[in-house]
Amino acid sequence: MQGTTEETQAAAYAPTDRTVPTRSADRASYDKELVHSILDEGYVCHLGFVRDGAPVVLPTLYGRVGERLYVHGSTGSRPLRMTGEADPGLPVCLTVTHLDGLVLARSAFHHSLNYRSVVVHGIARQVTDPDEKRAALDALVDQVVPGRAADSRPANKKELAATMVIRLDLDEVSAKLRTGGANDEPEDLALPHWAGVVPVQRGYGTPVPNADLAPGIELPDYLKAR
Repeated sequence: MQGTTEETQAAAYAPTDRTVPTRSADRASYDKELVHSILDEGYVCHLGFVRDGAPVVLPTLYGRVGERLYVHGSTGSRPLRMTGEADPGLPVCLTVTHLDGLVLARSAFHHSLNYRSVVVHGIARQVTDPDEKRAALDALVDQVVPGRAADSRPANKKELAATMVIRLDLDEVSAKLRTGGANDEPEDLALPHWAGVVPVQRGYGTPVPNADLAPGIELPDYLKAR
């Protein structure tokens, strides 16, 4: 059953000038559940900002807690320090992309990729509340392997003091997807070239224990599940 207008709005992000694509706008989505699923499946984001008048894009680990994304690094990290130097924060653009397939067309022009991506615009701010900082660091660990934060030693005071965490609220957000096969021109359909999709999948190998692992420590269930 279709929800009310209020429910529909609550389940989606509001489009803005920066989140509406100028090309292939039909592939864009603002559905929160879809956005969250794309973010939760990833490990690495690309964080873009301007430093000294020039664009900078950094690959880094991230974690999601509700409607916030967290990124961490050393307190000596210049881009992270910039979030405290700017007022009220640092304007950034954060992206996450998953490659799902190689799309091979009969013409070179129509070769493409099947993908799922999320783009977030906003203001990054330093996390100063100790409880939020610890929760953010747990989220970063669990982003890599869900359940791992509870199965590892938390950061001590020295490590917390050496670590900076920034947050980015999920306000100005969009997802974009491509699925399906090649979109060849009608006059090219009879050409003698193979066309179709080569699926791309992520896989995990058998976990390799550390050489110094204490005897009797078994592989955790959350790793066996992978």
